[in-house]
Amino acid sequence: MPTMAIPLTKRHPTHALRRPDGTEDYRPMYVVWEITLRCDQACHFCGSRAGVARTDELTTEEILDTIGQLAEMGTKEVALHGGEAYLREDFLTIVRAIHDHGMDATMVTGGRGFTPELAKAAAEAGIRSVSLSIDGLAPTHEALRGLRGGHASALAALRNLLDAGVAVGCNTQLNRKNFRELPQIAELLLQYPLYGWQVQLMVPMGRAAEAGDLWLQPYDLLELIPIVASVRESCDKGGLRLWPGDNVGYFGPFEHALRHERSRSGHSGGCGGGILTMGIESHGDIKGCSAMSSDGFIAGNIRGGPIAETWKTAPELRFMRDFKIDDLWGYCRECYYAEVCRGGCLWTAATILGRRGNNPYCHHRAIEKLAGGKRERLEQVQPAAGLVRDRSLFQLVEEDAPEEWIATLPPLPGGVPYVKKG
Repeated sequence: MPTMAIPLTKRHPTHALRRPDGTEDYRPMYVVWEITLRCDQACHFCGSRAGVARTDELTTEEILDTIGQLAEMGTKEVALHGGEAYLREDFLTIVRAIHDHGMDATMVTGGRGFTPELAKAAAEAGIRSVSLSIDGLAPTHEALRGLRGGHASALAALRNLLDAGVAVGCNTQLNRKNFRELPQIAELLLQYPLYGWQVQLMVPMGRAAEAGDLWLQPYDLLELIPIVASVRESCDKGGLRLWPGDNVGYFGPFEHALRHERSRSGHSGGCGGGILTMGIESHGDIKGCSAMSSDGFIAGNIRGGPIAETWKTAPELRFMRDFKIDDLWGYCRECYYAEVCRGGCLWTAATILGRRGNNPYCHHRAIEKLAGGKRERLEQVQPAAGLVRDRSLFQLVEEDAPEEWIATLPPLPGGVPYVKKG
C-alpha cells in the first residue's frame, strides 16, 4: 500500500503559500511517485496490489521529462515508491536526475533488496533519505508481508543505508494485527538514529480489501489513538520524531500532542492533496495523493500534456482548494470541527463508503458516539473486483456499545468518563 514518507526537511510548508497580493499559491511541493508496480514482496495490506509491473509504465525518457516539469513547478521533494522502486533498472538514473534538478530525492521501501552495494550507489546518486517499512515485531511483520525473513532484511537494509550515510526513517501501517505492538516497535526503532517514524491507518483498498482480519473498526480508535499518543511521548523522550499520517485523528484530546509541529494551528487541517501534494502512478496517471484509488481521483496523465496545466485546472486536483461545507455529509457535515477538518482524509472516506466527505475513522467522532452509548461498525456489502487500487464497499452500522467492551478501554486524559451519566 502506498505510504507517505515523512518529508525529510522543513522546506515543505504545511499550508498553501501566499502571493504578495495575499492569494493562495498552490504548488506540488511534495510529490509521491510510484515508478513501478513490480514488487519483491506480497503484502496482504497492499492497496495497489503490487507484484507485476504494468505493461505501459513510463519510459526513462518520460520520467526524466517529468522530473524537469516538476522542478519548474516548484516541487521540493520527490518520494519514490512502488511496488519496489529499486527494481527498475533506471532507478539510480531517476534518483540522480531528481537530485541534479535541485529537489530532494527520497523513497519508501520494504528494503528486501537494499544491499550494501545498492545503498552506497543510491547515496552516490543523491538519495536524500529512505523510509523503511516496519510493520510489527518479526512474526507479525512477516505474516503481514508474506515473506519469511522480511523483518531481518528490512533491518539489514536500515543498517546498510545508515552505513552509506543516508538519512533513514521508518513507517508502519496500523491494522488490527499490529497496533498493540506499537510500544515494542518503538523500543526497537529507538535503537537507531532515525530521522522519523510515520504511523498510518491501513485502509481496506486493493489487497487489503480482502483481508478482513486486518480491518480496523471505527471504534478501535478509542484504543489505538491513546496508544499512539503514549508512544509519541516515549519517542519524544528518546529523540525519535513520531509523525502521525494524515488519516490518523482527528480533534480528540490527543490531537495537539500528536500534531503540534505539523501546522501553524497544531491540529489537522484536512487533506493536502492537490494543495501541496501530488501523486503519480507508474503509467503516468496524476492525482492529489498517491494513496487514492484510481476511480474518481485521476486528474489526467503525464502523456496528455503539460503537468502544470493539469495541476491548475483538473477538478480532481481541486477538491480541497475549492472546498465547500456542503461537500461533507453524514456525521462530518454536522461536526463542530467541519470547517477546519474538512472531513479528514479523502482517500480513507472514499475507499470505505464510496464517497468522500464522511470519514468514520475519527477519534473525536468515536468519543462523541460513545458519549451517547453508541459505536460505529463497518460491514462489507460489496467485495473488491481484484483490480489495481480497487475498493470494496462498506455500510456504516451504529450499534449499542457493549458495557464489557467499554470497560476495557484506556481512560481519557484526566480520567474523563467515556459515557455520560444521567
